[in-house]
Amino acid sequence: MQKRFPSLSGYGVTWSANKRVAIVALVITALLIIAATTAWFTGRGEHDQGTGAPSPSSSSSPSEAAPKPAAGSGSVPKPPQISEPVAFAKAAAAMLWSYDTRDTDRDQQLAGMGAWMTKEAKYADWASVSGQVPDPLLWSRMADQNQHATGTVTEGHYPGAFKQALAEDPSAITAAYIYVVTVNGRQQIEWKKGGGGAEERAVTLAVQCRPSHDCRLAAVAPSVTQ
Repeated sequence: MQKRFPSLSGYGVTWSANKRVAIVALVITALLIIAATTAWFTGRGEHDQGTGAPSPSSSSSPSEAAPKPAAGSGSVPKPPQISEPVAFAKAAAAMLWSYDTRDTDRDQQLAGMGAWMTKEAKYADWASVSGQVPDPLLWSRMADQNQHATGTVTEGHYPGAFKQALAEDPSAITAAYIYVVTVNGRQQIEWKKGGGGAEERAVTLAVQCRPSHDCRLAAVAPSVTQ
């Protein structure tokens, strides 16, 4: 039996400090998220740092912008023209859970993912997104095995704390039009000589959907909230 390489989505457990502060300020202050959601955004990251958890495998610095897809984006799909947060988040999750090392190198993967990001740097946490991609050495080993994966989505929804915040102050969303969406699904992974497997997946995303504009990805949360 061949060794199974780690899936693409198993990386990036913490947000960069500066961007996490921006997202916390946005979601907690602007949207009045309750204490449980505060713990979701800040507690996991602080706990991981305090216990010496590894940083994201990506080499992206907190201030680094998403790369431009000058060299192409390989198998990474382009962001859909969707203005509804849950529908966009479901598409983004499927994108994050899918990759193909047979025809897409790591730079192309990052460039393709970068095209999904909001252009408003104030709200874009590129490190949390690029951190989903393995480091160059591991990507190379995955490519040696022709590893590829397809993500499928079963459902997406607004977490309870986010819905409560909107109910308490519906106008607060207009500060930046950032929505929090949790998506559940499945990832099918395959590699050469018939190897493969499947895993259940869940992710919580921050997506920006301004009126009369297509949605864009802002960040991947450090943990999943329902």
